Amino acid sequence: MHTLLILNPGHFHSALVLRERHPSLSDDIFVYSEPGPDLDRFLEIVESFNNRRVNPTCWKLNVYRGNDCLEKLIDEKKGDIAVLAGRNDTKMENIDTLNRAGLAILADKPWVTTQAALPFLRSTMASDRPLAADIMTERYEIATLLQKEFLAEENVFGRIRIEADAGPSIFKECVHHLYKIVNAKPLIRPIWYFDIDVQGEGIVDTTIHLVDMTQWMLFPGYPIEYDKDIELIEARRWATAVPLDKFAKITGTHQFAHTVREYVKNDILNYFCNGELIYHIRGIPVHLREIWHLDEPPGGGDTHRSLVKGTRSDLMIRQLPEQGFKPELLIVPGEENVSRVEKAVQDCLQRWSDRYPGLSVTPEKNALLIKIPDNLRTTHEQHFYRVRDAFLEYLDTGNEPVEHRACTIAKYTLLAEAREKALVSPFEMLR
Repeated sequence: MHTLLILNPGHFHSALVLRERHPSLSDDIFVYSEPGPDLDRFLEIVESFNNRRVNPTCWKLNVYRGNDCLEKLIDEKKGDIAVLAGRNDTKMENIDTLNRAGLAILADKPWVTTQAALPFLRSTMASDRPLAADIMTERYEIATLLQKEFLAEENVFGRIRIEADAGPSIFKECVHHLYKIVNAKPLIRPIWYFDIDVQGEGIVDTTIHLVDMTQWMLFPGYPIEYDKDIELIEARRWATAVPLDKFAKITGTHQFAHTVREYVKNDILNYFCNGELIYHIRGIPVHLREIWHLDEPPGGGDTHRSLVKGTRSDLMIRQLPEQGFKPELLIVPGEENVSRVEKAVQDCLQRWSDRYPGLSVTPEKNALLIKIPDNLRTTHEQHFYRVRDAFLEYLDTGNEPVEHRACTIAKYTLLAEAREKALVSPFEMLR
């Protein structure tokens, strides 16, 4: 039986880890936090899970409030797994401290916001240390899972196609929204979320999902090493303009914090939450982009667009308004491969019928659309406890992925280096 210790739950992701129960988890949760609205919001969300009508949880929250919460957690050590999701400027150092104390770590991204955190990362990832893992939810999105599955099928995808013009073989873009609905309620973000010295810039934050998915899809089981396998080519960062009235709506406060004043002009905050980079991973050109808007479109939410180019087919993920923004996977065969690829796709769906029941394929112009039934779709909120469950399985079986530690170092090092490059690069959307 495992017991969770939650440190300073400043981000709602810390509560989403508790969205569902698990037979290996004690109902007792020990929370160590500085007092304030961040803690209050966390407790409110967890209590909503306990009080819901359908499949309620029964967490028993034991809360310690104090500015010495890190020291108190280590001193009492009432559990074996520490969960962190909050301020990012001290997160990696805290992870290393807790890990040195013998605790397994499950922590929200980003772990690294500047190069200064990299020594703590390398320390935590040492082979003799307890398991520490970041919460990579996008691996549990069904369209992404199927893109990875088809990429491994040579009769469908072929091999990675390298363009003669040095264009990207992989392009991924995510669009996020600062004001959004989570767990059926408007999300209130803490004031510090808009301080890039605390939260981190967009290029080191949400971009980590895109880097992680690229490594995970292309090189399963292979330990990527930054110095040997990755070459950073270009990086950019730019701001989203956040007017004071919108800032008030998002945070519940009516003035900008003094820590962000240098980025405020005419009551508009220039928030550097957008990032873009081009790099090569084992010789494969990759182009990644993260964009943040103020508001979600009507009926929509965060979106992911992905293209992986193959010698037989391209694999494309899209989200269209007319389809309710549901992620869809398309396979786009080369003209000479259409009939062979279609047969190979049908063979895959039949072979995977136990694992992915209900999948089908339908032609759409020059592509094959993989029809994904609703029973295979899960929400972003559900992905958090799935990450948690996989983490618990790694702990219980001792079957940590062989590539986990090296790949974790590689992806965070890449983005720390990209941030440094972006700070001295003039803004220009990469093509």
